[in-house]
Amino acid sequence: MTPAFTVVVPTVGRTTLSTLLRSIDACPPPYPAEIVVVDDRPGSPPPLDLPTTDLPTTVVRSGGRGPAAARNAGWRHAGTEWVAFLDDDVVVGSDWTLRLAEDLDVAEDVGATQGRIVVPLPGHRRPTDAERGTAGLAGARWITADMAYRRATLAEVGGFDERFPRAYREDADLALRVCRVGYRVVGGHRRTVHPVRVDPWFASLRAQAGNADDALMRRRHGRRWRELIGEGRGRIGSHAVTTAAGVLGLAVFAPAGSRLRSFGVGAAAVWVAATAEFAVGRLLRGPATSAEIVRMAVTSVLIPPLACAHRVRGARRARRTVREPAAVLFDRDDTVIVDVPYLSDASLVRPVAGAASALRRLRGAGVPVGIVSNQSGVAIGLITPEQLGEVNARVVQLLGPFDTVQVCPHADRDGCGCRKPAPGLIRRAAAELGVDVRRCVVIGDTGADVGAAVAAGALAVLVPTSRTRAAEVESARRTAMVAPDIESAVDLAMGAMR
Repeated sequence: MTPAFTVVVPTVGRTTLSTLLRSIDACPPPYPAEIVVVDDRPGSPPPLDLPTTDLPTTVVRSGGRGPAAARNAGWRHAGTEWVAFLDDDVVVGSDWTLRLAEDLDVAEDVGATQGRIVVPLPGHRRPTDAERGTAGLAGARWITADMAYRRATLAEVGGFDERFPRAYREDADLALRVCRVGYRVVGGHRRTVHPVRVDPWFASLRAQAGNADDALMRRRHGRRWRELIGEGRGRIGSHAVTTAAGVLGLAVFAPAGSRLRSFGVGAAAVWVAATAEFAVGRLLRGPATSAEIVRMAVTSVLIPPLACAHRVRGARRARRTVREPAAVLFDRDDTVIVDVPYLSDASLVRPVAGAASALRRLRGAGVPVGIVSNQSGVAIGLITPEQLGEVNARVVQLLGPFDTVQVCPHADRDGCGCRKPAPGLIRRAAAELGVDVRRCVVIGDTGADVGAAVAAGALAVLVPTSRTRAAEVESARRTAMVAPDIESAVDLAMGAMR
C-alpha cells in the first residue's frame, strides 16, 4: 500500500513556484494528499498567484521568519504519514510522484529519504563561481531541495531549528538530530532538477553569512560536525590567517626603518600570497572571461574578512541562543546501571553502555547531573536503607559524583507525592540544585519517568529497553522525546533548551 504523503513548498513568491506546481500536477499517480505552499513573505503581501491544478493546494502563512520556520509550519499542517519538502525553484521529474512512492516503501527505522538533485551546467565552458555553488547541491547530503521525512520523526525531534535564519545548514542540523535518535536517512531514486540561478555580481559575498550558521552547527554538534555531514574542513581557518595577516600588514605604514614596519612588510607578503592562492584556485575552475576574472579578484580580497566577521557574529549569537539544560536528572535502574530487581548487593552494580561517557559530557559542559529513583524495595523490606546507600555509593564510584540523589522509598499503596509518575522527586532535585525545574531534562526508561517530568514541568527523554511497554513509547512520542540509547538522549537534552 502506498504511504500517504503531503508536499510542502516554502516560498518567498518567486515566479519559479508556478513552474514547480505545474510539474507536480503533470506527474502520474499516486498523487499527494495535499500540496501545502508556505508563504514566507513578511508583512501583509498580496495573495500568491498560483496556477490552476487538479491537486488540492493550501496556502499557509509563516510571516517571513525564514525557511526553517516555514517548513515547520508546513509539516505541522500536514496530516499524512510522510511529508515531502521541495524548494520553490526546482522542477520535479515527469515520474516524480511514482518514484517518491517507491522511495517511501522503506523499513520502519528509515526516518527520511532524499531525492536525487540534478543541476544542469553549460556544456561549452567551465561553470562560473555562482554556477559551481549551485552544482554543489547535487552532491550535498540531506538538502531539503527534495527531502521526505516521516511526520512522526519530525515531531519526535521538534522539526527544523528556527535559529537557522536562512536556507543553509538547517537541513543538515535536522538530519543529524534524526540520525542521533536512531533513524536512518537514505537516498531515493526520484529525480529533481535544480536550475542554476542568475545570481548578482556579489552573490559570493552575500553567501558568507552562512559562516554564522556554521558557528551554530559547531555549538550544537561539536568540532566534528563537518565530518558528520560529509563535508571537508572548510576554509574558515585559511580565511582567519589571511585576515590576520592583512590587519597586521597595515604596520607597513609605520615610520621607515622601524621594526614595526619590517613586521608589516612580512605580514603584507603573507596576505598577498594567501589572497592570490585563494583567487587563483577559484579562477582555474571557472571560465577565463574578463568579467569572471575581475569578479574573482575583487571578491577573493573581500571574502576572508567578511567570512571571519560573520563567524565571530555567529559564535556570539550561538553562545546566547544555545542554552544547555539547567540540570539533567537520570532514573537509576536500566538507565545508568543495568537493572537488577530490588538491587541490594553493591557488587552487582554494572553501568549501562555509554553511561560513563554521557555523564562525562554533561559534567564537562558544566551541567549538573542527578539521580531520581523509585526504590519501593525499602518499603516492602527487600532492601535496607543501609544497602540502598551502599548501592548508590557504588554507582558514584563507577560513574562519578552526582549533584543530587533523590530516592522515593515508598510503595504504591503509600500514596506519596514523590513516587514517579508523581513529580515530587523532580521538584526536590531542582530545588536542591537551585534551578528552574522547567529547564531540567529527565532521562528514564519508563512511562513513569516521563510522567513525572511532565507533571513537574520538566522535559523528558525516554530511552526504551526490552521491558519498556509499547504503549509507553507511543505516549512518549507525543509528550516527550525518544532516544535509542543514553548517549543519544544526552544529545537531545543538550539541544532541548531553545
